Amino acid sequence: MADPLDSGDDIFDKLQKGVDPKLQAEKDRVRNEREYAQYEKTQRRLSELIQDNTTLPATISSIRVLGAPNTRKSFLERIFNPILSANQDRPYTLAEAIREVSIGADKLHRLDIFHEPISLFIDRPSKTEPSTTPTDIDFYLSVREKSRILIKTGTSAGNGEGEAYTNVLLRNIFGGAESLNINASLGTRTRSAYQASFESPILSNPDLKWEIGGLASSTQKSWSSHEEVLKGGWTKLRWIAQGGGRHELGYNGVWRQITGLASNASPTLRNDAGDSVKSSIQHTWIKERRDNPMLPTRGYFNKSTLELAGWGPLQGDVAFGKAELEAQGAMPISIPGIKGESGVSLTTGLRTGLLYPLPLGLESKSKPSRINDRFGLGGPTDVRGFRLSGLGPHDGSDAVGGDVYAAGSANLLFPIPRVPLDKPFRFQAFLTGGRLLALKKPEKGGTNSQNVRQALGSTFAELGNGLPSIAAGFGLIYAHPVARFELNFSLPIVQRRGEGARKGLQFGIGINMM
Repeated sequence: MADPLDSGDDIFDKLQKGVDPKLQAEKDRVRNEREYAQYEKTQRRLSELIQDNTTLPATISSIRVLGAPNTRKSFLERIFNPILSANQDRPYTLAEAIREVSIGADKLHRLDIFHEPISLFIDRPSKTEPSTTPTDIDFYLSVREKSRILIKTGTSAGNGEGEAYTNVLLRNIFGGAESLNINASLGTRTRSAYQASFESPILSNPDLKWEIGGLASSTQKSWSSHEEVLKGGWTKLRWIAQGGGRHELGYNGVWRQITGLASNASPTLRNDAGDSVKSSIQHTWIKERRDNPMLPTRGYFNKSTLELAGWGPLQGDVAFGKAELEAQGAMPISIPGIKGESGVSLTTGLRTGLLYPLPLGLESKSKPSRINDRFGLGGPTDVRGFRLSGLGPHDGSDAVGGDVYAAGSANLLFPIPRVPLDKPFRFQAFLTGGRLLALKKPEKGGTNSQNVRQALGSTFAELGNGLPSIAAGFGLIYAHPVARFELNFSLPIVQRRGEGARKGLQFGIGINMM
């Protein structure tokens, strides 16, 4: 029987310009079959060559990236030049050479300017080159650049807010994987928000990036009878440590304004109304080990955030130290009689935070915290079954935030009947609770450091005095790759005086739900 690829040659001879589209389609089909067959044949030969010669010496004479016309050559050379054999102290084996070039290809992938997959090819230099040796090999990486401009528009709803947004992303602006991200949104609660940030890898390293940005926003905080206006900027350095933890160290300078007070605004709120300037440095550390951040079945997640504002040379008109810790864990649960994954899992979460007042600049006494900087607790993304910022200190109907908090939850997730386990839908039953407190005022002696420490000790003692606010419930989860959606029925079990509970249905959207 004749080879089908050979029979295709007859078809090619008969196809001319202007022929029937069906014949043109047949021509394309046969050409693709021929190319794919040749590709498979080449890959089989390459695989056999690698398996039979993994320990043989290999000299990397060149590494070429094909299909990247908008990326600077010097930027790519910084990634691959250190791998060339001329820059190594000892020769490679073939397996080592492939591994090192694959690591470089992975760096290209993590720059987020190329489509997947990035193909790797090996060839021998031309034998006519007098400088070549029998061990020389050339590597070729075939890439396809992503669009340099991405525009998204849309609407979203959740947490009692609806918004319309526009996002513009400019990639690889100067040929070094730089990006400019511009966001604008209008909403029912966040009336307007504008943000722009420029990010660039340092020394062609996708794990080390620098960012600078600015923002302007106006947010209506109905739970506290005011509107908050923010204008400011930041600069950040991001890197990934060897253990896999992600670090972020940055400076923030923000002008804040509490305005638009309701006629029934509380005295506490009126006292904090007006302008303030926060000048702070902040460090964030994240270690993500969950199999699916939006719908985890196993693994853990840890996060810490430390912020220092207004102390010493930082200036501004607020001074404090602020720390937040978060931990989550997930584990699958086996069901007797069910082989493999049951789809049932248990997730637990814990969050805690502290806002510690500090002397401003060179002053000796600390100032009380402002409502702009205090913690809020309660709502569909943390302590379900309570209103947004429904937990903690209130002045009348206004939630005024707190300086110390602790919250936790336990969620049991079940598969939905007749829905495959690989689909991002689950039922859940949960128990959640938390406590938010204001720092107790020193009884005497003002707010020097010793009295603040004493007040902090009294506040921590009060944190464990009595039951926290607790709610239980059940609901439906949809884990979209961008965010997690929950529709829950909640029943408050313990409600402390003055706090705002919410019995019944509650809808929430979040990236990291507790």
